Amino acid sequence: MPEAAAPPPGLVTVGYFDERPGYTVRRPRGADSWLFTWTAAGGGLLRQGGAEAAADPGDLVVLGPGVPHQYAVAEGAERWAFWWVHCQARPAWGAWLRPYRRGGRCYAVTPVAAPVRDRIAGAFRRMHADARWSGHAAPPAPDPNPDPARQAGPEPSRVAVAHSAAARELALGALEEAVLLATVTAAAAGRAADTGTDPRVRRAEALMAADPGAPHTVDSLAAQVALSPSRLAHLFSEQLGHTPMRALRDARLRHAARLLEATDLPVSAVATASGFASPFHFSRIFRDRYGLPPGAYRGGLR
Repeated sequence: MPEAAAPPPGLVTVGYFDERPGYTVRRPRGADSWLFTWTAAGGGLLRQGGAEAAADPGDLVVLGPGVPHQYAVAEGAERWAFWWVHCQARPAWGAWLRPYRRGGRCYAVTPVAAPVRDRIAGAFRRMHADARWSGHAAPPAPDPNPDPARQAGPEPSRVAVAHSAAARELALGALEEAVLLATVTAAAAGRAADTGTDPRVRRAEALMAADPGAPHTVDSLAAQVALSPSRLAHLFSEQLGHTPMRALRDARLRHAARLLEATDLPVSAVATASGFASPFHFSRIFRDRYGLPPGAYRGGLR
């Protein structure tokens, strides 16, 4: 089997392939760039050194530079449709990927949460469009979703190289979005599995943490995680030892503390932005939690 060439390390090269059984890429000396793969359909198998990672739909598998690797359509799979990117990784990505290391410089980010997969796929399509930007007018519109039923080989237009500095930065920004979304949501799923906590409870917690100022109720949270209000309340008490509204109050207090630390918003505005209807009630429970009223908490930090 001949050795496949890898793109030069200074470029950002983005492509979408839809391959059939027998497709294999082998690089006995590895590559000078990182390889990111995002599987859209079918299945692949990637090997690097002594590590191995299966690539199922929604999986992000990453191979670092300088280590021999090989990848192919997985045995028994009818196809492997996947986005791929060769580039130099940004420094922050190493910490995001580290929990998913299979060995050497092979990383398999799975399971990525289903609700973010469409957005990640959209980031790859946008990356492909941004790589083709000339720097004049607006970047080209992303291609539509690749047809999952397409039986032909990859179209030449499905490979793009970012030649200009602006195109490279835009493409890397889209890749960074994909890596961040994949690693964060897979980590959340892993934490829920490790602790034995129902993923719907973790989802409700995440909804409160993401937007603590929203008018959450037990009913609204339960509807968003496909539970009855009574079942959600029972799971919170059983698995976390407190009620959903206690978790919401804690999330709002943490949000308020961050706003006091990072902004000059008046205390009344911090209370409103954190979901508290009354500044006086906010000040009282903030003091109970942190030992100081909000204004003194901010003053002590400075």
